[in-house]
Amino acid sequence: MVVQMIALSARAAVIGLFLALGSPAAAGDEAVASPAAEALPAAARAAAETVDSFHAALRRGDKVAALALLADDALIFEEGRAERSKSEYAFYHLAADSEYSKAVAAVVTRRRGDCAGDFAWIATEGRARGAFHGADVNSVTDETMVLRRVAGGWRIVHIHWSSAQSSVE
Repeated sequence: MVVQMIALSARAAVIGLFLALGSPAAAGDEAVASPAAEALPAAARAAAETVDSFHAALRRGDKVAALALLADDALIFEEGRAERSKSEYAFYHLAADSEYSKAVAAVVTRRRGDCAGDFAWIATEGRARGAFHGADVNSVTDETMVLRRVAGGWRIVHIHWSSAQSSVE
């Protein structure tokens, strides 16, 4: 599967370096298309909607809905660690990611993506601000998601999240 993801597009690998975690509707419960999403090729927009729905489910605390958007064999990279399946992610990080998403406002600042056959990639840059577990959060965020088309829509097969403290207020 890794070979398939790499073959998806050489451009995806390069763009993957310019990512960002965020959700277009940080305060709302439903996924809402952001102006950044409108710049996506039409073929990638449904995949981006799945990404936004995943974030919306985390913000609502709807773990069942969030997990439904992940493939069973999803690979999640976060904070230098890896969860190698949907069930591993559910056990180790899902609850904390949901808690964080509820507490910290995230805004998409830039998004790119594309689709080739049954695979799509969505790279999102964003900002996260708020407080989590008593600590102030002011970060620039990067996110890459690779999705596979299945009967009934798109499923997330890979997530890579990273962030850095922002010096901009």
